[in-house]
Amino acid sequence: MAFKSGFVAVIGKPNVGKSTLINALVGKKVSIVSPKPQTTRNKILGVLNNKDYQIIFIDTPGIHKSNNNLDSYMQKSIDSAIMDVDLILLLLDGSKSFSNEDFKLIDKYSGKVPLFVVVTKTDLTSFERLYPELNKLNSIEGIDEVFCISALKDKNLELLLPAILGKLTDDIRYFDETQFTDKTLKFNVSETIREKLLWKLSEEVPHGIGVVIEVMEQKGKLYHIEATIYCEKDSHKPIIVGKNGQMLKEIGISSREAIEKMTGKSVHLGLFVKVVPSWRDKFSTLADLGYSDK
Repeated sequence: MAFKSGFVAVIGKPNVGKSTLINALVGKKVSIVSPKPQTTRNKILGVLNNKDYQIIFIDTPGIHKSNNNLDSYMQKSIDSAIMDVDLILLLLDGSKSFSNEDFKLIDKYSGKVPLFVVVTKTDLTSFERLYPELNKLNSIEGIDEVFCISALKDKNLELLLPAILGKLTDDIRYFDETQFTDKTLKFNVSETIREKLLWKLSEEVPHGIGVVIEVMEQKGKLYHIEATIYCEKDSHKPIIVGKNGQMLKEIGISSREAIEKMTGKSVHLGLFVKVVPSWRDKFSTLADLGYSDK
């Protein structure tokens, strides 16, 4: 078998399961996941390595209307992700009825490069409910193939992977075969902390938080890390800190445990909370947080 490689953009609306799918295909935790929409903010590469192939999956933020400069940055990440790829996977949430917005996305992204529509979360629905929705896709031109999967349950991924390989056109190993993402450890640490915040905090807070790593030093088998959590409102800070600091302590413990698992080393983690009003519209703060294409 000749070696094959290529780039695959994974796109879709918020909370449709893009990161979960890529993590399942790569077999490593490339992107953080949470039940909150817009969990992914950056374009992140997940690399699936095999002696016969290398597939570079591009995880993207959820497609949504831009309301601030952070949203604009996220939309640019999507636009750049679909340039020069071999295949686009457009994910639709199979646990819900498809909307006119879903069909508009199919129309928008079809015709440029091969397009697979991947219907996710099929473990949360029944065949009887899903079948009429799939029928709606049959009459749409520009779709190369449709797949029904559950990344969480590892269902039908064995059908999706060979089809992806069939669309790859390169024969170059772009990344070292030991590499599974393009992101740095520092980035992954900040995202891990943000993931724990997303799981712990109430609905009103997560969209207005960011994490910047101020200090990351390795001393032997110990990492010393200090991170600042940005929030937009004075009222959000006490929610993040919690009564007697309990919430921040819980976030710190779960973050530290995850980072230790990631690095294989002991971690001393210090977390601080800072209020920066409207930081999602401030280019300098966005750059500090890693949300900049400059």
